[in-house]
Amino acid sequence: MSRPRTLVLFDVDGTLIDSQSHILGAMEFAFNARGLVVPPASEILAIVGLSLAEAFAQLCPEMGSQERGLLVEAYKGSFARLRSASASPLYPGALACLDVLRDTDDIVLGIATGMSRRGLRHVLSNPDLAGRFVTTQVADDHPSKPHPSMVLQAMAESGAARGVMIGDTTFDMQMGRAAGLKTIGVCWGYHSKQALRAQADRTVADYAQLVPEVQNLWGEI
Repeated sequence: MSRPRTLVLFDVDGTLIDSQSHILGAMEFAFNARGLVVPPASEILAIVGLSLAEAFAQLCPEMGSQERGLLVEAYKGSFARLRSASASPLYPGALACLDVLRDTDDIVLGIATGMSRRGLRHVLSNPDLAGRFVTTQVADDHPSKPHPSMVLQAMAESGAARGVMIGDTTFDMQMGRAAGLKTIGVCWGYHSKQALRAQADRTVADYAQLVPEVQNLWGEI
């Protein structure tokens, strides 16, 4: 019996690729460029996944929007330079997992990320990732996570009847749930395992666990 078309929707930073060194480096540059104290790494990683405007609003709530805008621009320029110098690595097992999911008849793949379209294009220029995703949603076109707009658009574009959001942050879990999707938290990213487990339908410790968890979400294996 055929199963409903299913969208497996991935976050990028902290889920598919480990961009932590670039994020922290670009944040350090941005704050130093404005003569400001750099927030602790734990505070920076806690806002990964949000749009940059929302991320800096949380990091610098006392600051005006114009000043935060300067931080955003400094961050974007530094991040682009770091990215062009060295690519963020894929997490171990990511490609093998994507291969299995891609070759499963009832499954299509998508992306919902707080990255910009330019940033995602750079990530997907990796030949190992190019052409795998039927829908790609970015912060340029939607409200920041955890608003469900990205997921709802991805579902519409993919033609899927059901879906699962896979990510490393509570923002991903909240976004997926708000759009009516199942959620799987990956424990190798930037938010704590405890926080993810409190909000996700399932959590996985490595990519080897992800395919069976996706297949079992609806009790079909």
